[in-house]
Amino acid sequence: MMSLAKLVQTEARLFARDTTSVVVGLTLPMIILLGLGAVPILREPSADMDGIRFIDYFAPSLIVMSVGTIGLTNLPTVMAGYRERGILRRMRATPVHPAKLLAAQLIVNLVAALVASLLVVASGRIVYGIPLPESPLWFALAFVLGITAVFALGMLVAAVAPTARAASGIATVLFMSAMFFGGVYLPRFMLPDAVARIGDYVPPGVQTLLDSWNGETPAALPLLVMAVVAVAAGATSARIFKWE
Repeated sequence: MMSLAKLVQTEARLFARDTTSVVVGLTLPMIILLGLGAVPILREPSADMDGIRFIDYFAPSLIVMSVGTIGLTNLPTVMAGYRERGILRRMRATPVHPAKLLAAQLIVNLVAALVASLLVVASGRIVYGIPLPESPLWFALAFVLGITAVFALGMLVAAVAPTARAASGIATVLFMSAMFFGGVYLPRFMLPDAVARIGDYVPPGVQTLLDSWNGETPAALPLLVMAVVAVAAGATSARIFKWE
């Protein structure tokens, strides 16, 4: 346990020293929300969204961005880079198994994704009065299943990518897809119905976040899909992950 704790501390320091990870992963979604809220019309109730303000509607999509940035770009690239540089191979000759480094990376990035999401929620609430999730338990369940599915996919990328460059390329495609279907590039009410419905099942499942945010009970099927993706991708990455 002590070795894992030290690895977590080390990985956390490395994450904090990476300006790109901190700015893009932790603060960019919050900055986008604050910037959008500075536009007066986006703080006014909209008839297109049943009287909901745009910034209230868009906040869950920025949580999707927070989770996706860290789980689909940072995590797989770092782990593939460790393998490419031989760090994982060298660790196998020490008492500290490389699996502990993998665990440390997961812990640091999960905490980072949680912090980034909390920054979006807290800044929106404090600065613009964006309501908190009206169904907090459903929201917590949707968030946990969604983030687990995203990180499982990130680990799958890390497992199959031979180099950091390859991991970055694969992760970028997955990230852009998640952002598109998650309503980050275009709000979901502007997407074709078929595209929006597909987005319900693309991790981390923005519709379940939206429903629970607005006090509705999320549909069971998207939650089930998030769980299945998490288990399937996680089990596959564990089976095929190469330390060298």
